[in-house]
Amino acid sequence: MVGYSIIKTDDKTSARLGVLKTAHGDVETPVFMPVGTSGAVKGITPEQLKAAGAKMILANTYHLILRPGIETVEKIGGLHKLMSWQGAILTDSGGYQVFSLAQLVRVDDNGVEFASHIDGQKMYLDAETATEIQMRLGADIIMCLDECTPYPCESGKLHKAVDRTIAWANRCKAAYNKTITSDERRATSDPDVHRGMLFGIVQGGIELEMREYCAKELVQIGFDGYAIGGLSVGEGHSNMIRTVEYTAPLLDADKPRYLMGVGTPCDIIAAVKAGIDMFDCVMPTRHGRNAYAFTDDGPVRMRNSSHINDSKPIEEDCNCYCCQNFSRAAVRHFFNVNEMLGPILVSVHNTRFYQRLMGQIRSRIDNGDFADWADEKIEKYKVFNVNNP
Repeated sequence: MVGYSIIKTDDKTSARLGVLKTAHGDVETPVFMPVGTSGAVKGITPEQLKAAGAKMILANTYHLILRPGIETVEKIGGLHKLMSWQGAILTDSGGYQVFSLAQLVRVDDNGVEFASHIDGQKMYLDAETATEIQMRLGADIIMCLDECTPYPCESGKLHKAVDRTIAWANRCKAAYNKTITSDERRATSDPDVHRGMLFGIVQGGIELEMREYCAKELVQIGFDGYAIGGLSVGEGHSNMIRTVEYTAPLLDADKPRYLMGVGTPCDIIAAVKAGIDMFDCVMPTRHGRNAYAFTDDGPVRMRNSSHINDSKPIEEDCNCYCCQNFSRAAVRHFFNVNEMLGPILVSVHNTRFYQRLMGQIRSRIDNGDFADWADEKIEKYKVFNVNNP
């Protein structure tokens, strides 16, 4: 049976230890989800993801609509089959990509008309379509369609986007419920059978009153989990964490909380302190492709000449495939001769670094010494400059 269970809460912070039960396995939280933009995590095989410790990954609905197309995914057996991934998958609604990538976007209360960033083809996305598509993909977690706003955002425009996000969430919930027919319920002994969990998304920029209004409306509708969206878009660490600290307690305490598109090790640890359970970001693999390695002692830039004769691994105590088999000198060489193995190896290492970090977070919460450890790590990890890999 799918759902979420809290195992333990931290005494000094709002951090939680939990288990997210999905049709494709249990996922311990707090959890970090690698991003498979077009049905694959760039440069990493599913076996490597599994070896790194990933239990859940994210796929981008917008990209899958454009290529290969939902019908194609269905014909080959669903998204899990396409990705050759047996673990859990969360799909976004496509809203963020529409607003950040698509051309000629026209938004009204009904939905979004946009032109593909690939060939300019006109397409339309509304709450019902976004929900149906994700269910057809076979996602374990489905996200409501929301309206994303930039930072900064004029107050009137932000308020309108929040109202639209709430209205679309209502319509997503109705579309979701409509697909769970009485015939499906009679066909199984589980009365709660459904095709994945549905999460609502709280918007509101850094205006706390708007976050509160949106959160309360979504909780009243009722979802399997809640995401905090529209952050990590330029507002800075302090504004983001202040917004998360204010918003998280407004959400159902017994439901998972997901901070979308975040982020740096500092951001993740601070958000866990505020009560967040789920994270995703392209950073580990994107930075890996740019020769930027995450380590506990800070970033290591693998193209630097200081590594030319260095026989040490990227990180001494890392048990990833890269660190167990390759030296810094070898990795640097691969980058310098444009050998694709270089970006792959650093992406594998970074993915493992993030999974090790989440494991440490869970262990510290379980042991009851998370608070002091978190403060120390947040200060230490400020050395990561994510804007200039």
